[in-house]
Amino acid sequence: MAYDYEFVKVEIEDNVATMRLDRPKMNALNAQVFLEIGNCADELALDDEVRAVVVTGGEKVFAAGADIKEMAAATPVIVAKIIGNAQGALNKLENCLKPVIAAINGFALGGGCELALACDWRFAGETCQIGVPEILLGIIPGAGGTQRLPRLIGPAKAKEMIFSGRFYDAKSAHSYGLIDKVVEGEDGSAVIAEAQKVAKRYASKYPPFALAMAKRSVNNGLNCSLTDGLVIEAQSIALCFSTEDQKIGMKTFIEEGPGKAQFIGK
Repeated sequence: MAYDYEFVKVEIEDNVATMRLDRPKMNALNAQVFLEIGNCADELALDDEVRAVVVTGGEKVFAAGADIKEMAAATPVIVAKIIGNAQGALNKLENCLKPVIAAINGFALGGGCELALACDWRFAGETCQIGVPEILLGIIPGAGGTQRLPRLIGPAKAKEMIFSGRFYDAKSAHSYGLIDKVVEGEDGSAVIAEAQKVAKRYASKYPPFALAMAKRSVNNGLNCSLTDGLVIEAQSIALCFSTEDQKIGMKTFIEEGPGKAQFIGK
């Protein structure tokens, strides 16, 4: 895979891809950044070397929101194109069938918060400030915030965040269920290291195809009826029986007990 982008940098180590936004100073999310995020998500999904992903903006800032200069004078037609591009990119990241962890330092606002919402888990450093302040600009979140946020934390808390435009620190966001883990320490690299550590555990100890089917079942099941979700689940578990990892997992369980299998990723 090429991973040749201007504003998105990718490093791969121990089957974990660290995808870092790099658009100084605040990683503002313009159309090109969203396009690169989507293209990168496509590549990560196809790269067999990658079994887990960490998304970050670096040690000082995650992403401080959309590029307002790009949008300020936009017509509704242009905005529809910009929003379609942003939503498409984050849909690709959300549906990359590998564990994806957001490692958040500093500001994760507006589109930055929405980028984090498209990940499976959100880890935050103590300096994190997260929120969806679009209402203060006379608009609303447009890259999934009004849809993913209430699904994650419930409609009442999501409405409070969206209606008020407040910034929330890491501990407050954790109490709301928006942040899954707060990583202590003033060093901005701490949360990235913790996210990479957890990602490496998924990359090394778990069967990648079964993880993919689990993620597929949960993500798709949330957007359909229980009846249809059970069909997705049944199809997904059946496909797991086509893998060598399923044979290894069950044989090892029978002979040695649970948690002893050494999966090979096939």
